[in-house]
Amino acid sequence: MREIDVQHITDAVANMCIQANQYLPPDVQTTLHAAQRAEHWPLATRTLAQINMNLAQAADKQLPICQDTGMACVFIELGQDVHLTGGNLDDAVNEGVRRGYTEGYLRKSVVQDPIRRGNTGDNTPALLTVHIVPGQQVNITVAPKGFGSENMSRIAMLKPAQGREGVVDFVLETVRLAGPNPCPPIVLGVGIGGSFDKVALLAKQALLRPLNQPSQTPYYAQLEAELLEKVNQLGIGPAGYGGKTTALDVAIETMPTHIAGLPVAVNVSCHATRRASVVL
Repeated sequence: MREIDVQHITDAVANMCIQANQYLPPDVQTTLHAAQRAEHWPLATRTLAQINMNLAQAADKQLPICQDTGMACVFIELGQDVHLTGGNLDDAVNEGVRRGYTEGYLRKSVVQDPIRRGNTGDNTPALLTVHIVPGQQVNITVAPKGFGSENMSRIAMLKPAQGREGVVDFVLETVRLAGPNPCPPIVLGVGIGGSFDKVALLAKQALLRPLNQPSQTPYYAQLEAELLEKVNQLGIGPAGYGGKTTALDVAIETMPTHIAGLPVAVNVSCHATRRASVVL
């Protein structure tokens, strides 16, 4: 049994809140630069050039990539042979978010009540997901999620008979309805299977996968490629100005489901698909 003081988790979360908001992961940056080189529509090329210039300036000046510094989505894979000491895990994560968003001068965007509103003032509580896994390590990922893109996300409980075609149609409909609102080029996390609640989590977790890393299941890797091609054929383009880069990537995560259902969720992310990870 390995003991880890939750203070280490607090410190890690605080640092990653700042890091993720100032620096895009290398895979996202590489894909954006490749998209700029591949575009032929002048307006799309200029838009991608401005996006890439913004990323460079944010990193150089250590400023947020976007004014919407997002809700702090925190994913923890907790080794079952780890004993956490020094306090409560939820409290430790929220203290990390509080510190990170305060010390990093990041915009606080969380309201206490969904209808009556009232800003919490420190961007807490975090949206925490914990999975118990084998081993003696704690793997933490912080993925700040802006709501321009989050608001374009959708879920559907399809009929099993709708099958693959129904999934494709729903994803394409979601992107068409979103149009320029989620700040394209976008990244799509698609969840298929499970239940009403689990499929949305699958879609969110799909966004954690590095871009251009296909599903390990050949069938779904092929479906990802098909969806990416069809989404980019919509011609929405960067910032909605046209072009062939509506999406940078599509990632699918699946799980078993009931014989009577085919749940599908699409979690839309903007070009600033932010995440940072650490292993304790």
